[in-house]
Amino acid sequence: MRLRLPFPRRQQADRGPVSMARPLAQFALTGLLALVLVAVISYFVLRSIGTKQAIRDARNEAAQLARNVVEPALTPQLIAGDPKALADFDRRIRQSELSAGGNIVRVKLWTRDGNIVYSDEPKLIGTSYPLGEEEIEAMAHGATQAELSDLSRPENQYERGQGKLLEVYLPVRLANGQPLLFETYQKFTSITASGRSILRSFLPAFLAALALLWAIQSPLAWSMARRLRQGQTEREELLISAVDASNVERRRIASDLHDGPVQELAGLSFSLAGAADSAPAGTPPEVVGTLKESASVTRQIMRRLRALLVEIHPPNLHAAGLEAALSDLLTPLSANGVTTHLDVNGGTALSPAAEAILFRGAQEAIRNVIGHSRASRVDVSVSAVNGTARLVVQDDGRGFDPEERGRRRDEGHIGLSLMGDLVHHMGGHLEVTSAPGKGTRFDLEVPTT
Repeated sequence: MRLRLPFPRRQQADRGPVSMARPLAQFALTGLLALVLVAVISYFVLRSIGTKQAIRDARNEAAQLARNVVEPALTPQLIAGDPKALADFDRRIRQSELSAGGNIVRVKLWTRDGNIVYSDEPKLIGTSYPLGEEEIEAMAHGATQAELSDLSRPENQYERGQGKLLEVYLPVRLANGQPLLFETYQKFTSITASGRSILRSFLPAFLAALALLWAIQSPLAWSMARRLRQGQTEREELLISAVDASNVERRRIASDLHDGPVQELAGLSFSLAGAADSAPAGTPPEVVGTLKESASVTRQIMRRLRALLVEIHPPNLHAAGLEAALSDLLTPLSANGVTTHLDVNGGTALSPAAEAILFRGAQEAIRNVIGHSRASRVDVSVSAVNGTARLVVQDDGRGFDPEERGRRRDEGHIGLSLMGDLVHHMGGHLEVTSAPGKGTRFDLEVPTT
């Protein structure tokens, strides 16, 4: 099982802020693609709406023609096939404004039993064809219907070759109430042209609104990105300030302990040892033994305090270098019987900041080994390749799983998380690989400068 801390590699913070040009360009491009996608979808939606509206307009035109031209001219003589009545009706149909535009290519007038009593195609007058269920239903309920015409039907033989036609039919009545079916055929190209006209009326304004929205979002995105970047910079500055303050406080505590309690314990140890050695004759042996034991305990306390001072503020890191400081870190492990191995590339030139972060990383890793690992061997190596310094701390201890690490974090053990923040700020990369019973590998990389 592999556990990777979420601290991505990035450029070192002191090399300048990360440019916002690329994410803003990506946002603008994504917004533009979304604009194009919405525009394409809107085009088809508006075209469909326009076509439906054009069909409604065609139905209204047919209804107006039926009410204003056809019904007033309906007579029993027309139904009976009187030539003069047919001629008058034909003239009225052809002279009407609605049919003069050229969109209506055929007009038919049907009786209930399927007889065509009038058509602008004379060959159809007097012929009979069975009406479909839709036509019969339209006559019965008085509804205006529109559909694509089936030109394969026998009654449509004279409309073939005209392309797709929209068939509109509705009932009309004679003065005596006799129902008839009035039917018009319009070129479907006129319907689609009307739909495109409606589309052209709405689409530019809609696209302009989308483009305006996109144009408004771009500066807002830039402002948001700038604020996020500013907030990130402030957090990094706070982190640096906290680390610097921590270093100052560590040095102060180490100095106070060294100049105060450690020196006083040293004096007490010498005093106790001197008192034991110069005890007058006749002094009870148990008193001399107590003095010697107290001197020994005092020296042990001094050694522990000095080890703590090294952990709080490693003087060897600045005085003798990283290798000596790391060797001091490994000393407690060696004293407890753990086999240790240290390998530092002597030719590695590291900045003070890089040395400090490598030492802190090793300190955190070794602290976890002492507290949790139960390892019998610990290997530490430092190397630098192509401007990147790398620290690896490997142990053969009991390892851990994500649940255990989560539990430690909940209990307040946030050392690895804080170390990850520091490495992230340096522009580095921290990875911890572990598995139960397989040990733990601590891998830290930071720029050398």
